[in-house]
Amino acid sequence: MPHPHPTSDPVPIDIHDPHIAHHVVVDGEQRPNGRIRHWLLQGLVDQSGRYQGSYSATAEKTHSWWRVMCLTGVDYFSTLGYQPAIAALAAGLLSPFATIVLILLTLFGALPVYRRVARESFKGEGSIAMLERLLPWWGGKLFVLVLLGFAATDFMITITLSAADATAHAIENPFAPAFFHGNQIVITLVLIALLGAVFIRGFKEAIGIATVLVAVYLALNAVVVAVSIGHVFENTVVVTDWWAALNAQHGNPLVMVGISLIVFPKLALGLSGFETGVAVMPQITGAKTDTPQNPKGRIRGTMRLLTTAALIMSAFLITSSFVTTLLIPQSEFQPGGAANGRALAYLAHEYLGPTFGTIYDISTIAILWFAGASAMAGLLNLVPRYLPRYGMAPQWVRAVRPLVLVFTGIAFLITLVFQASVDAQGGAYATGVLVLITSASVAVTLSARRQHQKKRTIGFGIVSVVFLYTTVANVFERPDGVRIAALFILTILVVSLVSRVQRSFQLRATSVTLDESALAFLRADAEHGHIHLIANEPDDGSAIEYRAKNTEERHDSHIPTSTKIIFIEVYPADSSNFEEDLVVRGVMKHGYRVLEVRSGNVPNTLAVVLLTIRDETSIVPEIYFEWTEGNPLSNMLRFLITGGGEVAPVTREVLREAEKNVKLRPAVHVS
Repeated sequence: MPHPHPTSDPVPIDIHDPHIAHHVVVDGEQRPNGRIRHWLLQGLVDQSGRYQGSYSATAEKTHSWWRVMCLTGVDYFSTLGYQPAIAALAAGLLSPFATIVLILLTLFGALPVYRRVARESFKGEGSIAMLERLLPWWGGKLFVLVLLGFAATDFMITITLSAADATAHAIENPFAPAFFHGNQIVITLVLIALLGAVFIRGFKEAIGIATVLVAVYLALNAVVVAVSIGHVFENTVVVTDWWAALNAQHGNPLVMVGISLIVFPKLALGLSGFETGVAVMPQITGAKTDTPQNPKGRIRGTMRLLTTAALIMSAFLITSSFVTTLLIPQSEFQPGGAANGRALAYLAHEYLGPTFGTIYDISTIAILWFAGASAMAGLLNLVPRYLPRYGMAPQWVRAVRPLVLVFTGIAFLITLVFQASVDAQGGAYATGVLVLITSASVAVTLSARRQHQKKRTIGFGIVSVVFLYTTVANVFERPDGVRIAALFILTILVVSLVSRVQRSFQLRATSVTLDESALAFLRADAEHGHIHLIANEPDDGSAIEYRAKNTEERHDSHIPTSTKIIFIEVYPADSSNFEEDLVVRGVMKHGYRVLEVRSGNVPNTLAVVLLTIRDETSIVPEIYFEWTEGNPLSNMLRFLITGGGEVAPVTREVLREAEKNVKLRPAVHVS
């Protein structure tokens, strides 16, 4: 038996404690057996940042906001590798005007939304966590699962699209080996495999690498854009030719503006970095006066990060859009063209020569590949944060290596389906990005409404409507994004349902805290060598209720009058939660001792409290129930949905699963 804890203060008992692990199996997981299993599950509860890079829940080291901006920038800024080409392909000669609409939406829509997300979700959980808090119970959980499907689409397509575009840059380079041509799929798969290998090995120093990559990449892009602008000024005829062609196609400026508003949703890839920007918040060094409840310095640094990144990206988007539209023939943007997926690289080779162009290509390939690393880290942060906590994934999902293998396999499949085409994956990527930004807009609108901020509610509401239109327009234009997201959502829902049912008889509490009064009750009875508990479903709380329950249970279960008893009551909470931190309080009611605990699940909570009592007092407790009325099937459904149902037999089954030694298992009596 484990030794009792000191008696002075309430004692939180971590059920992952190795001192009790030989008695209690938590969440159905035992210490991994075998070398391969042990290797795969290494870091199962690792929060240090060794594997998740800079997305881990606990940062080993924080950094200045501008350095962390480089981490989110490998996702956000890397879109310059393909965004101008996609914009030209989508909007044609109207690309600059559609880009201006995108920039306005970035600075006056997405930026204010995510600045608010940073204030209200400063632990790096992002807008999904805001919606989880604003929409509780099962409806909120299902909504979160749907959003996770779109988030998975966003991050997975980031990996595959970035790798495909990195491959395109490598193949089009004049110094590329001959065997590169015609092997785009193979090269893309190799890049994805290398990405997976990095995370299998361990991925820790993300920010240092990201800072170098982003600094070099932005500097090279600035050179390319500046030289291209100079070429435009030297050859102003390209401007007049472009304007003449534009008027010939679309007639008058009002028509151009209208078409730009219609086509700009196709340019939504330029909004891809905002959700990542708030995810990296824990890595930002805050002020000395920061507190865990109000880290003002960290929030301020994140706002600087978001604003600076948005301004830098906006400047590059508009300038690159103009120079690529003016200087590159429209035919080169088409599939198979030299500028397809690599417009700025085309200009780098055209105006700065093959040597500089090759340096630019290497930089682009590196940052695009690292954008995939950023997305992989985001997935490794996002999935374990929600699904296991909901009971909707096996515990091994918390381990990094199995997840990396799963995500790498999915990336392989997506690459094969889309034939490593950047253009073909653009719709799916935009869909994921837009749904996340729309959900963030809705979250801040609901938050402002809850706080009775009328003007902000209206403002954020308008932004939400604009992003909703953008999302719907993108879906109708490119439905493949919704199809992919639907597959992710369906997979998540099916896996979640099956996992929730399979894990229904597991211990769910992550910790149990007994307050001073509860400990006093238990230790007083433990001195007599036994602890008897009567499970009571709280009713009106009157003296008659407790007196009647005491009399009936003693009679039906043959508990001697001289034997002391303690009532235990579970008060309802959010039944959609799976993992909980339980606090057991001891109170006196009408002369009876009562243990109170609040939880969304009754039998599993009773089971873990009984095991905690055993390990605290070294006495195996006994608990007494009365049979629950009703159909067994309906009671089982009640248990799965509301956490109630047939409490007595389920409590006994949970105890049987958790404690294999009958002599150490708390006894369950039913009358």
